[in-house]
Amino acid sequence: MSNATSVETASVGMAEKPAIILVHGAFSDGHVWGYVAGKLKAQGRTVVTVDLPGRPGGPMPADQVSLDLYRDTVIEALNSVSGPAILVGHSFAGIVIAAAAEQVPEKIATLVFVAAYLPQDGVSLLSLAQQDPDAKIGPQLTIDKERGLAIVSYDARAELFANDGPAPLKAKLPDLILDEPASPLVTPVHVTDARFGQVDRIYVHTGVDQVISPALQAKMVARVPVRKTVTLQTGHLPFLTDVDGMAQAIDNAAA
Repeated sequence: MSNATSVETASVGMAEKPAIILVHGAFSDGHVWGYVAGKLKAQGRTVVTVDLPGRPGGPMPADQVSLDLYRDTVIEALNSVSGPAILVGHSFAGIVIAAAAEQVPEKIATLVFVAAYLPQDGVSLLSLAQQDPDAKIGPQLTIDKERGLAIVSYDARAELFANDGPAPLKAKLPDLILDEPASPLVTPVHVTDARFGQVDRIYVHTGVDQVISPALQAKMVARVPVRKTVTLQTGHLPFLTDVDGMAQAIDNAAA
């Protein structure tokens, strides 16, 4: 289990509102949620930021990292708070939070998919990405089979992930993108209508995304309906380029 879970709780008020658990996507770690977590905490929310295994905060050989381990790390975070939580997943973490919801649907008030893969049973990140001809990440990805890592071309990272971002962010971003354990990306997730299908869901679309295209986002929502959608006119990292909009979408998730 991961020991890299950060819990920030306001000292007063808002105890009646569900805790918020933030799960990062591939090529990143929990630090990406820092600005949004701070805003939600300032509003009196309990915030848990998850670091999935295999990151600098919880190093592990890539061949020991699995989708099941990611799922169980998220379940551990759900167990750390009282009552059903709002579970937020970005990008690849859409698959991770769906896997967690299949196991413990009673622990989740709402699933929030942020520019995320929204899965049907038996799909993987790879199989969904292969349905996305408008995405620009494919040609920039290489697989280091010896180390079991997926790697994004360094020179492409800034424009690929934060095409809508300011120049200072683009200057820093290439060094913040991590190499990703490859195995979970090709592992099918298993979900059922009776469990995952009964959990409340919303989707936050990103209107100028180049990693998961707006077209694929729309197709996934058509296949797996959600209660509510929100659109932020950002690239793939709205928690860095539209902090206020991202925090508001999460805070309003259960409304």
